[in-house]
Amino acid sequence: MSISMTMSKKGTSLLPVSRIENAIFLIRDNKVMLDQDLAAMYGVETRALVQAVKRNRDRFPDDFMFQLSKEEFADLKSQIVTSSWGGRRTRPYAFTEQGVAMLSSVLRSKRAILVNIEVMRTFVRLRRILATHEELARKLASLERKYDKQFKVIFDAIREIMTPKEPPKRRQIGFHSS
Repeated sequence: MSISMTMSKKGTSLLPVSRIENAIFLIRDNKVMLDQDLAAMYGVETRALVQAVKRNRDRFPDDFMFQLSKEEFADLKSQIVTSSWGGRRTRPYAFTEQGVAMLSSVLRSKRAILVNIEVMRTFVRLRRILATHEELARKLASLERKYDKQFKVIFDAIREIMTPKEPPKRRQIGFHSS
């Protein structure tokens, strides 16, 4: 889809929201996006994005951008599953919401502006969802204090529904020695 088509159709987005959401990771208690994902969205090479950031390093303090540690990078590679023969050899940079916003001042293409708008909207949407969940938990705790043991079963059931479940353990298949 061309940029002009995106700009001319009201409500049409350049990137699917799910693509942006899937590129947001929680690292060091921050919601971040990695340089390679951002570069792909902006339509530039990762090294070009990193070079532009390094030329403007004063715009990216540590709370806007940081480079992953060796351990964080190894953990991330195991989650994403990269091939053993190819892929990235340097540790990626992670950009917080403010760092992504600052990228629009470094990358000045129309696509970068449009992508930035979509990414900012996604961060705001995720923040609203989180705030709603926290508000619901606060209200539940308030109701729980207000009503005694007669509703404990109901509150326990609601709390169980709110907590994410771990996938069931799969039993091993194959032959086992006794």
